[in-house]
Amino acid sequence: MSSSGDEKQGATTNHPRSLSRSEYDLQLDGVKENALLRKLDLHLLPAVSLLYLLSFLDRSNVANARLDGLTTDLHMTGNQYLTSLTLYFIGYVLFEIPCNVILKRTTPRLWLPTLTMLWGVVATLMGVTQNLSGFFAVRFFLGVTESGLFPGVVFYLSMWYKRHERVYRVALFFSAASLAGAFGGILAYGIGKMSGVGGLNGWRWIFIIEGILTVLVALTAYLFIYDYPSTAPFLSEPERCAIQSRLAADSDATAAEPFSWAAVGHALKDPECWLYGLTFHTLSLPLYTLSLFLPSIINALGFTAANAQLLSVPPYALATILTIIIAVVSERLQRRAPFIVGSSLLAVIGYAILIGNKDPTGRPGISYLGTFFAAGGIYPATALALSLPAMNVVGQTKRATATAMQISVGNLGAVLGTQLYRPATAPRYVLGHSFALGYMSANVVVVSILWWLLARENARREAIAPGAKLDDGEEPLKNSGDVRWRFNT
Repeated sequence: MSSSGDEKQGATTNHPRSLSRSEYDLQLDGVKENALLRKLDLHLLPAVSLLYLLSFLDRSNVANARLDGLTTDLHMTGNQYLTSLTLYFIGYVLFEIPCNVILKRTTPRLWLPTLTMLWGVVATLMGVTQNLSGFFAVRFFLGVTESGLFPGVVFYLSMWYKRHERVYRVALFFSAASLAGAFGGILAYGIGKMSGVGGLNGWRWIFIIEGILTVLVALTAYLFIYDYPSTAPFLSEPERCAIQSRLAADSDATAAEPFSWAAVGHALKDPECWLYGLTFHTLSLPLYTLSLFLPSIINALGFTAANAQLLSVPPYALATILTIIIAVVSERLQRRAPFIVGSSLLAVIGYAILIGNKDPTGRPGISYLGTFFAAGGIYPATALALSLPAMNVVGQTKRATATAMQISVGNLGAVLGTQLYRPATAPRYVLGHSFALGYMSANVVVVSILWWLLARENARREAIAPGAKLDDGEEPLKNSGDVRWRFNT
């Protein structure tokens, strides 16, 4: 499956294969590869995962605030609350590609902490807004300021790790989303007890405290976010050379590629990039409706608001564990699509349970069980799907654009999803659960088609250039249209 608009020249990489233990311990200029990977993981993953945990916490804590009096104090109807959720994703979708363009033209150390600072300020403002129009405005700008983090970090990691190593790291990074859901429930339960302090209701303190926490972390992030291997101070010169050697034999991450609007255009014209977007689109509606409405879904089963906050924690905890386990297994087997399909089918079972329970208040345990299946399927599938452009798109600017495109196209599903869980449909929420079930089923179809197309293209190229490698030839790696490039499925 070649990229439209790309030239058909340039050397390309071979399809990554599973490494043996002896190969994994290979010495590169005196540097052990496995020790180097551990060092990179220690310095990179905790930092970006913390930022994403705060990002997901600040976008989804509105679900917890709703149970602590948000809609009552702002005289907000149920549908107006849904509108506030929609406005967030409109801002998010509109500014994702521009944010990744800015990242490419600046540096991660400058751009990622600055974004964090900006959304922390906006998140704090949600706690002091006094009317509906003000709340609408801050939700929109929260989407704008958060839009650049996830696609930016996915691109950022692609500049440090080999292709087959990126999936596991992106999945670990994304697991912060489900972890945020778990922490969000616990924090909301505790912070909600502050109702009345300073004359403010509990929902205001949820936004204020979590927003200020984000600002404080952003101030320190300028110190612990690094740019690229060539300038990272925690690396020795032999380690820089080792990273250069590893990446040069695997992808274009070491190429000195200037920003190019033509590369942005190539991404926008490439059907492959749009297909990656559709893969996430079919996941984003269930992902965000669950994160934004899980406390309300549990509350509608007959549990008190405080208990609903706590009961939202276990499904997210399961999702975090499964995301990490599936990411590890996926990396070892060098397969993504089968695990995405399997995880999506698990979520399908969850939503089937939720829809099938015709008396959720009389049998709340059945519906609560369904939330475990839903969360346990959605998060692992999403983590793997979001790594696909980082593995398969050639060209740094094009890859940054394709990653942002995937999130933008995907989050159009979230825009629709925010309008589905209407108060009038409680406690069964048949409309919302049915859409989520349909989207998860569609994801199985889309990923299966993508899997077949890429595998067929790999087979075609293998027949033309058997065992081709990146260093077969003298031309530098330029695009994914060359027959020596292999897609990762």
